[in-house]
Amino acid sequence: MKELDKDSNELFWNAKVEELINGYVEKDESYECIFCGEEFTKGRIYEINSIFFEAQKTAKIHIEKKHGSSLEYILGMNNSFTGISDVQRELLKMMAYGLSDKEIAGKLNIAKSTIRNHRFKLREKEKQARLLLAIMEMIFGKEKRKINMLEDTSLCDAHKTATTIDDRYNITTKERETVLKNYMNSDGSIKSYPAKEKKKIIILSEIIKKFSRDKQYNEKEVNEIIKLVYEDYATIRRALVEYGFIYRSDDCTNYWIK
Repeated sequence: MKELDKDSNELFWNAKVEELINGYVEKDESYECIFCGEEFTKGRIYEINSIFFEAQKTAKIHIEKKHGSSLEYILGMNNSFTGISDVQRELLKMMAYGLSDKEIAGKLNIAKSTIRNHRFKLREKEKQARLLLAIMEMIFGKEKRKINMLEDTSLCDAHKTATTIDDRYNITTKERETVLKNYMNSDGSIKSYPAKEKKKIIILSEIIKKFSRDKQYNEKEVNEIIKLVYEDYATIRRALVEYGFIYRSDDCTNYWIK
């Protein structure tokens, strides 16, 4: 069982457009899923349902099985990341399935003219995105220095399952290191739980590493893991859910990392 990879978030946000579409990045010795960090070693043969596959094909099967598809995963992300509304998300899903505007209008209970308006807005977003990518590539494409790099530190990327993005996530690597030093012991336990939201996010991002992906936990199991680092497990458990670090079923019986 693989623990949550601390670099999988960075892997996702640094992925190129083609890699986002594929759902994996090719490394020297492996293919790695950008959504969860699962790695598939080149030269190794993987057996799935008594059928054998090479690493790249196995990575593709993994993405389909665990994440639905790259499109499904990305469309399922918070609106703060994708920049599209809930209605536009559903519209795009139906377009991906090949539904006509008339069929989409019927399913969403909206007028065809509304579909046209959404198409127009999405087209404008697409043009803006293309131009921004071109601008960023021209400025930073051949430079080691990226947009998130400051003079003496760099900006951290928010975890990709965050429920919303605001100034609380405007965190530098130096700030992160300072908070971890001030609030956490060398054994990973918490000295005290901070009151400020930004500091909470930093501490929670460390606690979530105690959990494993591809596993569903009941509430007791979640509590036991949290108690290893902090006695007030209820506060931490609620915060992990609130900030999108961990998902919880509607009946509060199951918890998992997306």
